[in-house]
Amino acid sequence: MHSSFEGPGGTAARFTGLAVTGERRLSASLAEVTLDGGRVVMVKRGDGDRAAQAEAAGLRWLADAGTVRIPAVHGHDGQWLVTDRVATGRPGTEAAERLGRDLAALHATGAPAFGAPPPGGPQDAYIGLAPMRNLTGPDWPRWYAEHRVLPYLRSAVDAGTVRSSEAPVIEQVCERLPQLAGPTEPPARLHGDLWNGNVLWGADGHAWLIDPAAHGGHRETDLAMLHLFGCPHLDRILDGYQETAPLADGWPDRIGLHQLFPLLVHAVLFGRGYAEQALTAAEAALRT
Repeated sequence: MHSSFEGPGGTAARFTGLAVTGERRLSASLAEVTLDGGRVVMVKRGDGDRAAQAEAAGLRWLADAGTVRIPAVHGHDGQWLVTDRVATGRPGTEAAERLGRDLAALHATGAPAFGAPPPGGPQDAYIGLAPMRNLTGPDWPRWYAEHRVLPYLRSAVDAGTVRSSEAPVIEQVCERLPQLAGPTEPPARLHGDLWNGNVLWGADGHAWLIDPAAHGGHRETDLAMLHLFGCPHLDRILDGYQETAPLADGWPDRIGLHQLFPLLVHAVLFGRGYAEQALTAAEAALRT
C-alpha cells in the first residue's frame, strides 16, 4: 500500500528498494531522484489515466527488441513511472548513424498489426498530452485514415482550429491513401512520437529514445516525425537507416503524408498554426 500523496522520492524508493539521498524537481510532473549508491532515476507523473502504464509498456516493448537504447523501467502505477536517467552529452555523427541502423532494426522486429498496442499497454493510450486509441486494422491506408488522421481532424474541426470548409482537403487525402501510401509494408514496431525532444544524445556516445507512443504502424511515420521538428545529424541517421533497411522509392514525397497525424495532434493541443501546416501537407500530398 502507498499513499496517494507520495512524492517522487517515496515512489523511487518503493520501486527500486533503495534509500533516497536527493531529489530535484525539473517540472511539476518530472523529478530526478538520487538513490543510495549514486544511481539517479527519473520519476514522472502521468498526465492522465493509464498514461504511466502506456509509457512503461511502450518502453519495455521497444527495449525488448534489443536494438535502440531505451532507459530501463523500474516500475509504474496509476500515477507514477520510474525509469533510469540518461546522462546526456553532445550529438555526434557516429551516434546518429548508429541510431539510424538501430531504428531500422527496431522497425524490422515488427508488430502483430497496424495499431497494435505494446504487450500490457492499454488500448486507450496517449501521444504527448493527447488521447490515442490503439485499435487495429488489416491494412495501413485504411487504418491510418480511420484511427490516426480522421479522429484528430474531427476534434480540430469541433474546436474551430480547422474550419469546416477546410476539412475536405484532408478527407480527400484519406480517400486517396491506397494510391498515395506507396508499396505495401508489414506493420513496424514504432516509437510513435519520435520528435527531436524524445531523442537523448547520451554521454556514452549512443542516442537514447524516451517518451514513446509505441504501436504497430508504418516505419516511414517515425522518420517523418524526425523530419517534422528537425533533429541533429538527421542526414546521418537516414544514411544509417538506408544502409540497413532501404526505404521504398518515393519515400521523401510521402513525408508530409505521414506528418498529417502529428500535425493534427498538435493542432488539437496547440492551435491554428499546426492546422495550417496540416492543410499544407495535405495539399502537397494530393499533388503527388
